[in-house]
Amino acid sequence: MFTPIQLLLSAQRKNKRLISIIYDLLAVTFSLYFAMALRLDTFNISFGLAEIACLVITGSVTVFCFIKLGMYRAILRYMMMPAIGNILIAVILSSITLALSGFFLQAFIPRSVPFIYSGIAMIMLGAPRIIIRTIYHHYYRRQKPNVFIYGAGSTGRELAYALIQGDEYHPVVFLDDDPIKNGQIITGVRVHPTEEFERLRSLYEPIKLLLAINNIDQGDRLRLLDKLSTWPIEIQSVPSVEDIATGKALVTEVRDLDIEDLLGREPVEPDLKLLSKNISGKNVLVTGAGGSIGSELCRQILSQSPAKLVLFELNEYNLYEIHQELSSSASRQKLSVEIVAALGSVQKENRMTKLMVNNNIDTVYHAAAYKHVPLVEDNIIEGIRNNVFGTLHCANAAIEAGVKNFTLISTDKAVRPTNVMGASKRMAELVLQALADKGTSTCFTMVRFGNVLGSSGSVVPLFKKQIRKGGPVTVTHPEITRFFMLIPEAAQLVIQAGAMGNNGQVFVLDMGESVKIVDLAQRMIRLMGMKEYYDDNSDDGDIEIQFTGLRPGEKLYEELLVGENVEGTSHKKIMTASEDKLSWDEMSVLLDRLDHCCHHFDTDCIKEILLTAPTGYQLKNIELI
Repeated sequence: MFTPIQLLLSAQRKNKRLISIIYDLLAVTFSLYFAMALRLDTFNISFGLAEIACLVITGSVTVFCFIKLGMYRAILRYMMMPAIGNILIAVILSSITLALSGFFLQAFIPRSVPFIYSGIAMIMLGAPRIIIRTIYHHYYRRQKPNVFIYGAGSTGRELAYALIQGDEYHPVVFLDDDPIKNGQIITGVRVHPTEEFERLRSLYEPIKLLLAINNIDQGDRLRLLDKLSTWPIEIQSVPSVEDIATGKALVTEVRDLDIEDLLGREPVEPDLKLLSKNISGKNVLVTGAGGSIGSELCRQILSQSPAKLVLFELNEYNLYEIHQELSSSASRQKLSVEIVAALGSVQKENRMTKLMVNNNIDTVYHAAAYKHVPLVEDNIIEGIRNNVFGTLHCANAAIEAGVKNFTLISTDKAVRPTNVMGASKRMAELVLQALADKGTSTCFTMVRFGNVLGSSGSVVPLFKKQIRKGGPVTVTHPEITRFFMLIPEAAQLVIQAGAMGNNGQVFVLDMGESVKIVDLAQRMIRLMGMKEYYDDNSDDGDIEIQFTGLRPGEKLYEELLVGENVEGTSHKKIMTASEDKLSWDEMSVLLDRLDHCCHHFDTDCIKEILLTAPTGYQLKNIELI
């Protein structure tokens, strides 16, 4: 059975408006009747034609005022103080109308009646609206799960107000470290100190804590998250102030914590001159443009206003996606950049040459590569063909087309590699170094960095998926560590390093401190409101962390340098290294042998070449100290 309130709330909008208008006309009638009764001290009142005319005019003016003030467009369940103010304005205008119509029509309306009428009308017109909203708020909205909001500033206030009006969460507590705000009541929600979290959690049983703080620097934010990670509650964040202000996101679009919150590192502001040096007003080509690194390079390049941006990609869908995204972005920012989508493989040198010549390319960023260690280990021929010979063909095409700058996106796995993927990237570096020594008009540079969080194959999305499924979270080894960097930061540093380079130079990005993968897994589990456990000992935990063992070719620790001859540059996050290399004659012989082995699908031969070349390749897993 539906209650009258439920029937009203579930009715169609036009029916609700009709019901509201009918009620308001009845309320005006009864308000005038009761006002007259109170003034004359009797309920036995007779109305003549003049009095009825006054009533009709007053009712019509009241409804007209409500229409103009938007009262019939407002939703009763969401009514707040502005609506009460509109009712007051309409009642005052209604009372004035009653007094004037009574005067001009010579109706029997005592002078005190409009004043009495205004008080009664305010109650008759406003009270039902407030009652309906109160009933809805206290009985229907309470069915929403409770949440806490951390931060009682402007973002927190906006979030609380939006959540109260919305359908997803019910804010019950503000938490804030500012003692001045403690005890304040904001949109009906009290502000408490963070020390009361445990007591409040037991009282309200919230399902998550929403982080509504956007006006602190990254260091303070990281320290705050370190503290919150010990709280047994899932933590999510509201979008940044910039995203809310530009309309990219709504304040209610709570989301998982940003990747940089999990990483615990502060990005460095880029050198704008270096960012624009090889890009602004130039024709730029990015290979592997649809990949995680390549696509971010394209975004950063677009922001520097090149004359033309050529997206080269083997995967049709990835190319379509990045082309659509960049075209929309360019249109939105009113950038006059020609964006070209080109399908193809980096292993086709004639295709690359023709593409670079036709588009008069000035700068190439070569990000196309097979990077997944186990897959390349199982597909050695294709890994070598794509990573080594694909780089060679791109480089030859760049020389033929007169490209001025060519930057290879390399990897920390190219340092003393224990897998074919790393060895193939080191071979790609050797190819470019040999070409540089050969003497060409193209400046070849290589930029080496570690893992980027959020890229395809990254542990972060994998861990999130595993945690959402209830575990287990799989880590290969309890001591395994990796260097991590955010994709936008890595892309910016690649562009800056490429702009600094001399021909054949190898750059290394400062990745900060290496991160233990198991620590990253623990942090993610705890920030999602759960606790980890090991070895099937689930009595004191929610998500199991399982150690699966190192995969073929996987290291415990990654390195970024081969030699010890390392120098700084003008950028504090970019270093340069001098390492062993081959002459072009030596490299040419090596490539011919490697091509012969690939042609005959001889993987043992390939591994032998990788072992004898100055790649540092080792066949067995090693633990670097």
